[in-house]
Amino acid sequence: MSESVVPTSTTDANGDRFAPYRDLAARFPDEVLTRATVTDVDLPHGAGTLALLVLDNDAGPRRPTTLGPNSLIGIGQVLEAQAERAHRGEITAVAITGKAGFLVAGADLGAINRLTDPQDGVLLGRLGHEVYNGLSDFPVPSFAFINGVALGGGLEIALAANYRTVSSAAKGLGLPEAFIGLVPGWGGVWKTPRLTGPKDALTVMIKNPLANNRNIDGRTAHRIGLADAIFDPAADPADTAVFIEASAAWAARVLTGDAGTVAALEQQRDRDHSDRAWDEALAEGQAIVAAKTGGYVPAPAKVMELFAAGRHWTREESAAAEAAALGELMLTPEFSHTVYAFLDVVQKRSKKPAGAPAPELARPVRKVGVVGAGLMAGQLALVFAQRLNVPVIMTDVDRARVDRGVGHVHGQVDTLVAKGKLPAGQGEALKSLVTGSVSKDVYADADLVIEAVFEEMGVKKAVLAEVEAVVTPECILATNTSSLSVTEMASGLEHPERLVGFHFFNPVAVMPLVEIVRGPATTDPVLATAFATARGLGKTAVLVQDAAAFVVNRILLRMMGEVQHSFDQGTEATVADHALDPMALPMTPFTLLSMVGIPVAQHVTESLNTAFGDERFPVSKNLQSLIDAGITSLWAKDEDGREVIPAETRAVLQFGDSPETAEQLLVRVQDALAQEIGLMLDEGVVADAEDIDLCMILGAGWPMHLGGITPYLDQVGASERVNGRRFHS
Repeated sequence: MSESVVPTSTTDANGDRFAPYRDLAARFPDEVLTRATVTDVDLPHGAGTLALLVLDNDAGPRRPTTLGPNSLIGIGQVLEAQAERAHRGEITAVAITGKAGFLVAGADLGAINRLTDPQDGVLLGRLGHEVYNGLSDFPVPSFAFINGVALGGGLEIALAANYRTVSSAAKGLGLPEAFIGLVPGWGGVWKTPRLTGPKDALTVMIKNPLANNRNIDGRTAHRIGLADAIFDPAADPADTAVFIEASAAWAARVLTGDAGTVAALEQQRDRDHSDRAWDEALAEGQAIVAAKTGGYVPAPAKVMELFAAGRHWTREESAAAEAAALGELMLTPEFSHTVYAFLDVVQKRSKKPAGAPAPELARPVRKVGVVGAGLMAGQLALVFAQRLNVPVIMTDVDRARVDRGVGHVHGQVDTLVAKGKLPAGQGEALKSLVTGSVSKDVYADADLVIEAVFEEMGVKKAVLAEVEAVVTPECILATNTSSLSVTEMASGLEHPERLVGFHFFNPVAVMPLVEIVRGPATTDPVLATAFATARGLGKTAVLVQDAAAFVVNRILLRMMGEVQHSFDQGTEATVADHALDPMALPMTPFTLLSMVGIPVAQHVTESLNTAFGDERFPVSKNLQSLIDAGITSLWAKDEDGREVIPAETRAVLQFGDSPETAEQLLVRVQDALAQEIGLMLDEGVVADAEDIDLCMILGAGWPMHLGGITPYLDQVGASERVNGRRFHS
């Protein structure tokens, strides 16, 4: 092998196809450059020489590579230089890959957010196509070796190659633009359906982004056709050599026309591109966008518009429309709000949690106990075993419940294996980590025990006392309570300093937030261990003080309570349930009520009512009537699929004579939220308004396009109407 770093800029404008973009690039002097280093690889089977481009930003292993205009121009020039070598016969193929853990994490959103002229967005879109077309139209076959995170423009650069491999360990792949307020504007919206078929393309471009920005892994990328071949990496994630070597060997077989490789490639690329598949995907996509955004968020609708039109467009026609869409969307308030919420809140704030003790105080967690064997306990057991790779023991009051709980966890693992998300060997190893017992004596050598039993103070206090009697003095006790006082639970312990609130959200495997609750006696080592454990689980932790329902549930129940109270006062059901549609929340209040469970919502409201009174948290008599009647949802579907309240449900409800309009109820909810958050900040429940935003984004799916809940309340004037000041200056 030989290595050289190709220059990433030139002052010679003669014949420079990047000349139209240099003024744009000059306005990004502080861009963290992602450079391409070229290494020649001698391929086996007499396949010749492959020029391997490794993308790196020289900013350390943890900082993702991103693409701004200077980086794009530099990569484009590298490809130009290698194309000249290909014309001279010096190389037979080109490939692109990234530094350990990353191909490219996408465009530099912070830099893009500074653009003020729509034409700049158009230029940036055109520049991406100019560079990526250099890979698509390379004079010899081009490859992408997807070794890690590949998001947005980072995945699109791989899609531009003629062939793709992916690491089985790669995670964080996707086209999240509909979520962040843009479109896959560097070819993804056109190329993805041509690789995967329109149905899987819809999942990547619409379903996943609008499902709280879900991504896919390497195995899924291969299964749906985004990658042509999949290879295992080395045991050490930082060692990409094994994956690169396997990918290069596969590339050599492609180049030499190996019969088995060619046949497997043809089979892998055999996807459903029929008119029926297109029609079904487009219809489903339109329905999803309408349901998720109600027409209030521009980017998802624009993605669908390009997706539908691109069905009949050429690559060039789609590229022109994509660039125009980027120019339009980059200047929308929704994109600006999303950049703040994503970069300043989710990325920066989450990495430096306010109030977290020094990480070195954390104790090792080598064995975990989960008290309970119900659905939530099973979710906790699985995530602890899978992410920490430690033994997890579940207990319950009888063997039948224990066996049912452990069996459910093992069944979940089998499902992951069946779906190709986990190798069979790893699945068996994971199942062996999760066991059960009817005796809490099994916790004698546990480092952390978390309770997930019924949300009733007496039950939780009794369980924690039983556990404390058998564990070591160093064992940490955690409660997954959603609303009860950690201080009250600790009062029954001999060592209250060992108890910490560790509130997960449902579903545990998906929701990224953990509210860590510090009681008055909780020590720094206990708290540090909780934060370290959350990081190990892949969760974002926010420190909250012990207050009824903490952050997310307190805010959600205030919001839902205002809507419910308006309904009880006489507001028509459809008006009440859809008054908040302009926010484009993940679901309507009554749908959320059914998902949470009416008894659970009522129980939490009662806790909040006890803590804060009737004025802010009234307990709905109508909800209690539904509970007493065994009714689990307000809505049902009629013969035409429309939402209606069944006669038997309406018969148990009573209403006042003070209905509100949708506009009145929306303002009422905005003002209630501003009041509640203002009180929470005054009480010191969290350190700052950004922590409220972080909790609501990650724990409740608060829409990114609103910029976080506190900026939204500032934008609509509720903060000043209620509190006399904005949350953000």
